[in-house]
Amino acid sequence: MSRTAPRLAIALIPLLLAGCASTPAPAPTAAPEPAERQLLPVEEAIDHATHWARNSAEHDALYAQTYRLATARLEELVAGRAPGTWAVSADADETLVDNSLYQVEIAQRGETYGSESWAAWVARAEATALPGSVAFARKVRELGGVFAVVTNRKLGECDATADNLRAVNIEFDILMCRGDDGEKESRWNALKAGTAGQWPGMLLGGESAPGAVEIVLWVGDNIGDFPDLDQEVRFEKGKLKEFGDRFFVLPNPMYGSWDENPRK
Repeated sequence: MSRTAPRLAIALIPLLLAGCASTPAPAPTAAPEPAERQLLPVEEAIDHATHWARNSAEHDALYAQTYRLATARLEELVAGRAPGTWAVSADADETLVDNSLYQVEIAQRGETYGSESWAAWVARAEATALPGSVAFARKVRELGGVFAVVTNRKLGECDATADNLRAVNIEFDILMCRGDDGEKESRWNALKAGTAGQWPGMLLGGESAPGAVEIVLWVGDNIGDFPDLDQEVRFEKGKLKEFGDRFFVLPNPMYGSWDENPRK
């Protein structure tokens, strides 16, 4: 730009202002109607975490691997124990059964998790069994253990949850849904004390409730599925020593208590 250009621009300003003053302002128009929401194709709607959970070979390999290792360790832990005196605690969602289709469906509708949509999904009882879960549950019972499904699904969702587990051939001795809070300690304590049969809304897989048992192994996808642990354990690595021994964790990148951790 030449050095004379700024002077020319300044000289034109009055003319521009005069032109603006002589032109009437446009009449206000009504706000446009909101466009109808367009649902995204599934390829665009689901995030990478759900895509990985539903479609990767690594996901299935990790589940098969974890359940195989858990089974081998369980056989060592219960050798010589009397039947009916010990138990395994297993979470349900993303541990025994796969709810990734729910994640896809709400994403396609442009929604996120909601209690109503989740309750409708649970009522459908369409979650599928995850790799290794059916065989693991069966093995626990064959070895003489009590297979306890300890889930944070609500008490009102227990019947549908039991229907879903049975539909995919996951055999259980007792199903314990959540009470007033999501803490599982009270349910584990009831199992240990032999009072699990009194838990509100619990369902039995057999004719009678288990007596007092020692829980020898836990399986879950969230840190809260294991005794005395929460997200703070990431700062206390010494508390991870039980993983691979009595604690076996499965991958769930779609949701969990970790989602509230500060992002770095």
